[in-house]
Amino acid sequence: MADFDWQFFLEVLIGGLLSGIMYSLVAIGFVLIYKTSGVLNFAQGAMLLFAALTFVSLVERGIPHWLAFLITFAIMVLLGLAIERTVLRPLTNKPPITLFMATLGLSYVIEGAAQLIWGTQVHGLELGIDDVPLEFGGVLVSQFDIFAAVIAAAMVALLSIFFRYTRIGLSFRAVADNQFAALAVGLRLPSIWATVWAAAGLIALVAGLLWGARLGVQFSLSLVVLKALPVLVLGGFDSILGAIVGGLVIGAAEKLAEVYIGDYFGGGIESWFAYVVALGFLLVRPSGLFGQKLVERV
Repeated sequence: MADFDWQFFLEVLIGGLLSGIMYSLVAIGFVLIYKTSGVLNFAQGAMLLFAALTFVSLVERGIPHWLAFLITFAIMVLLGLAIERTVLRPLTNKPPITLFMATLGLSYVIEGAAQLIWGTQVHGLELGIDDVPLEFGGVLVSQFDIFAAVIAAAMVALLSIFFRYTRIGLSFRAVADNQFAALAVGLRLPSIWATVWAAAGLIALVAGLLWGARLGVQFSLSLVVLKALPVLVLGGFDSILGAIVGGLVIGAAEKLAEVYIGDYFGGGIESWFAYVVALGFLLVRPSGLFGQKLVERV
């Protein structure tokens, strides 16, 4: 172990943890919808793509970044409300597979609309943060990764505070725990669902900008949501805390695996190692670290 480069290990680990925070942000968009309606919203990736395309297209037309963000935010809120009104509400009490297929179809509709409105060309997205390394005690860390992680962490913190301490947030938690009890005490489920879908639109916007700045705004950007699936399996589909912890674990694991054991598999294992971890975890704890175990009484 004397020859082990601990400084390089820390660089890889910190880079993985910073990427994991961005995974967590995407995963939380899934968790919010799943907790309130039981729907695995596969359209989250298309919403992320649509938000990034809308923002960058507005900026390319000379609109200031702050105004483009506000306009895109308003559009994403309206999109979230429209999805809840036209797709989720009419399918209330339908089987989960029906709802899942509805969001899967919706993802293609949103991507098609984005292509129709904004075209198919690849866009570069600059947020004013250079991707240059910064040194902390001899450890090099990407400046953009730090910026993205801070923004993602702030979003996670604000959402946690909102859903824990505000009246709407408390209503959301009540619906997540027991929809029938929430209805019995007079909570309006459509209003709560609409708020949650609007929040999912905001998450899609922030995640779309961060990932778009890193990867470029292109249609493959919608596949970022596939990175959130191992996070959800690990942390639990109905736990915000689980999404945070799962993102950190997956981000760190895939980076370390790529660097330290990737050569044994010919390299390139970062793209699939997270799914191996998730599959192994499913066999041990299907509900995830913080997910609620389903108990069916017959």
